[in-house]
Amino acid sequence: MQLLSVISPCTGFSNGTCLLSTTKGHAKKEAQNPVPEKQHQETYFKSLIPPLMAALVALSPICNTPVSHGQTIDVQRGAALFRRACIGCHDAGGNIIQPGATLFAKDLQRNGVEGEEEIYRVTYYGKGKMPGFGENCTPRGQCTFGARLLDDEIKLLAKFVKLQADQGWPNIESSDD
Repeated sequence: MQLLSVISPCTGFSNGTCLLSTTKGHAKKEAQNPVPEKQHQETYFKSLIPPLMAALVALSPICNTPVSHGQTIDVQRGAALFRRACIGCHDAGGNIIQPGATLFAKDLQRNGVEGEEEIYRVTYYGKGKMPGFGENCTPRGQCTFGARLLDDEIKLLAKFVKLQADQGWPNIESSDD
């Protein structure tokens, strides 16, 4: 039995035909290639366009920017409120009191606090070691001894925290409060 080893599948192309070469006896074979190499490369590169465009759009900074000037102002107001009332315990979305109760999406989800409504409720009434900040927070022992927040401020904070959690807590830029 004679073994043939192929050096290279195609040593050249001629009119869409692949020329095969072997080491034993240098016998040449022709095999039909239904798609010429240049056309095959072109098709391959064209097939890469949709996933590359999708990745470009998904990773574009445009996707993470606020939609309107009003939303930008809300984010700035939310950041100012967060710096004033929350950053002492939740710097950069963390939690210095209870490490398993951060403001990152995975911890919020695990603790049953996924949407803005739940974030509002926890901020207003408190939960566990976190005091409530609502004007009418009860029971008294669960509420902060410090300044209370208005309903609109808590709604804005809930929206801000949800936005930050969804984005992985990017840096909060300092601005004039």
